[in-house]
Amino acid sequence: MPRHEPERTCIVTREAKTPAGLIRFVLGPDHQVVADLKHKLPGRGVWVTARRDMVDEAVKRRLFSRAFKTEAKASETLSQDIEHLLRDDLRQGLALANKAGCVITGFEKVESAITNKPVVALIHAAEAAEDGRRKLANPLRKRLGSAISSFPVIQVLSNDELGLALGRSHVIHAALVAGAGSDGFLNRWHRYRIFCGTDADLSGLGNETGEPTILKPAGTEAE
Repeated sequence: MPRHEPERTCIVTREAKTPAGLIRFVLGPDHQVVADLKHKLPGRGVWVTARRDMVDEAVKRRLFSRAFKTEAKASETLSQDIEHLLRDDLRQGLALANKAGCVITGFEKVESAITNKPVVALIHAAEAAEDGRRKLANPLRKRLGSAISSFPVIQVLSNDELGLALGRSHVIHAALVAGAGSDGFLNRWHRYRIFCGTDADLSGLGNETGEPTILKPAGTEAE
């Protein structure tokens, strides 16, 4: 039975939400506002909806001082700092998925995986050429048909960032296959996109049943 987490109230919107949709903040020894992304830092916490515009609003309106009931120094770059932390967390999630054997790299191997592996997402470097993306989209569209619109295609990390995460150079295309680590990476990706304001719902992470969209190996499903 899933553990029930008590809801918390956003200091900007005053709406109650589960912690998964919020960012927790605590005060450092110098009264500096610190983002507690893993909800583990000691001290009293206050919560803000996990979106960049909401964090900016809290800083602009000096809501942290009001919520903490004491002086709270919130940097004007707080939302940018959080975005960098979430991006680092995304790279770490990809590294963990890779260690678990869930990442396939190289154009030809990715193209083959779309047909023969339980792929749950495609990953392209931000600098990837449109031609390469299109060529991989063709077999993906053949397998998924109209459902391709809900299939995650991740294009937010640079070639260098992918290389750092995967421990190899010049990574342009990769496939994420189902397994230990893949869900964690997708959850991190979704959280990052929501914070940046590029993904306001769950589209791309699941189908109409709420389950992840998985490409089953050829021959295991009706074509």
